[in-house]
Amino acid sequence: MNLILFYEKPGCVTNQKQKRSLRHAGCMVIERSLLDHQMTPEELYSYLEKRPVNEWFNPNAPAVKKGEIDPESYTEEEALDLLFHQPLLIRRPLISVDGHRMCGFDKAVIEGILGVRLDLERAETCSSDTACPAPVPPAASK
Repeated sequence: MNLILFYEKPGCVTNQKQKRSLRHAGCMVIERSLLDHQMTPEELYSYLEKRPVNEWFNPNAPAVKKGEIDPESYTEEEALDLLFHQPLLIRRPLISVDGHRMCGFDKAVIEGILGVRLDLERAETCSSDTACPAPVPPAASK
């Protein structure tokens, strides 16, 4: 069984579909909130480094869609600092599987690593016609 560490935005419908597809393929998915996990900048960079800087950004993030943030205008250092401080801007999910780390759900790459076929259409396209709902805070411990 393949073990996958899956950093997501809680409540994201697309991330839910991606996890369901991975589980259907026989993977064990360990979910982590991208918003709550205290990554170091170096750890975050290890997920991003194989993509061009502009692809580190979530193209569906409201600030990117509105043109408030232009992913093309950042150096690697500037982008890493911005994403570290504003994790909603990170292309999701961040995935760690079998020694590989990646940002975004690249179906073909994941299938190659896992040696399985994933049943999933539009794996990285936002499933919502409206903005994603705000993350739901975890229930308070009693």
